[in-house]
Amino acid sequence: MMMESMEGLTDEVKKHRKPDYGITPLLVNRWSPRAMTGEKIDDGELMALFEAARWAPSAFNGQLWRFIYAKRDTRHWDRIFALLGEWNQNWCRNAAVLVVIVTRKLFEYNDKPSRTCAFDCGAAWENLALEGTARGLVVHGMSGFGYERAREELGIPEKFGVMAMCAIGRRAPKDALPEDMQEKEFPKGRRPLEEIVMEGKFRS
Repeated sequence: MMMESMEGLTDEVKKHRKPDYGITPLLVNRWSPRAMTGEKIDDGELMALFEAARWAPSAFNGQLWRFIYAKRDTRHWDRIFALLGEWNQNWCRNAAVLVVIVTRKLFEYNDKPSRTCAFDCGAAWENLALEGTARGLVVHGMSGFGYERAREELGIPEKFGVMAMCAIGRRAPKDALPEDMQEKEFPKGRRPLEEIVMEGKFRS
């Protein structure tokens, strides 16, 4: 029997999302705003996000994920900011931190391929994003950047795969964004469960 629960959801999320079953509100409250203030985030708060990622599960407890970050107004910022596509640069210029997320493709204990390295890295990313949400921060993942440029510019060895980038910052009103982005600044819905859950056998 389906049951609806709106308890613990933010007013903003309630307008756009309605879970069919009662789950931890933090999971529904997490979304990906783009409007940020440009304010700095101190090292303690930033490292707490990476600490959350550290505790994600992984095959053989390999913990193969790695995070390469740059804080705004530091000598590292321009190099990582330049990896972004023009559209992402338009809003990421107000982020406090940019992060390139990579994962080792081979286990360290035997140097053989890890078939779940991307799966495990995704779990670490989600921990980071949820910790950011719990702290009232924007944490927005991105695929729109130069993957091979990231490898070259950041000295990432071939044994590591470049997975994604994310922007972290303090939330700003949506009018801080370019006009064409403001209309997209709201929590998106999700596919219904019957489209993604299959009992016993795959169906399209």
